Amino acid sequence: MVVFTLLFSGVAKLSSDGVPYPIFNYTALLPWTLFLRSLTDASRSLVTNRNMITKIYFPRLTIPIASVLSGLVDFMLAFLVLIGLIIYYHLIPGSGYHFVFSWALLTLPLFMVLTLITALGVSLWLSALNVIYRDVGHMIPFLTQLWFFITPIVYSASEVPDKLRLVYTLNPMSGVVAGFRWAILGSQSAPGNIVWISSIVALVFLISGLYYFRRMERTFADEI
Repeated sequence: MVVFTLLFSGVAKLSSDGVPYPIFNYTALLPWTLFLRSLTDASRSLVTNRNMITKIYFPRLTIPIASVLSGLVDFMLAFLVLIGLIIYYHLIPGSGYHFVFSWALLTLPLFMVLTLITALGVSLWLSALNVIYRDVGHMIPFLTQLWFFITPIVYSASEVPDKLRLVYTLNPMSGVVAGFRWAILGSQSAPGNIVWISSIVALVFLISGLYYFRRMERTFADEI
């Protein structure tokens, strides 16, 4: 957050929709780090637990699910930092920022669920592929880095060029970030359409990932 604030707010002068940039950026980093931690751990979970998989039988699906849910602990701790930032900028004289409680905060758990669904859906594909093609594990950092920059984390969604709007809309994490900023900061109108599209894309990832994972599950013990 500090690095992004210096580069993108201090140097590049990117818009933060009237919110202090550290809060604007950190509010987006919260769901992103949850997604990143969940996706990275779950995508490698089968290979990491190969000794258990080859010795006993149990539903293999529990491994990536447990890896995805483990990221919630870090998320809760990181959320305390956001609360501290909001209190600081709310109380500091001349910041121009005043936090207002809104009913939109009640929707925050829904956007957290959307984050986890997206991470689980993608990681089911990657974890199953990683069993057969170990190079997939080396591709994950590149994939997540690319995904980071097509998600409006360091910049506002209003700055997305028209020619990239389709990619932005089909990215389920765009809906998550927009939802978090709306629920916590109230800095924009309700992100209705993009959240619905993000939810549909996330469900496509999840359903197709479940199908592929269950189809390949019987071969895991032999291939791993």
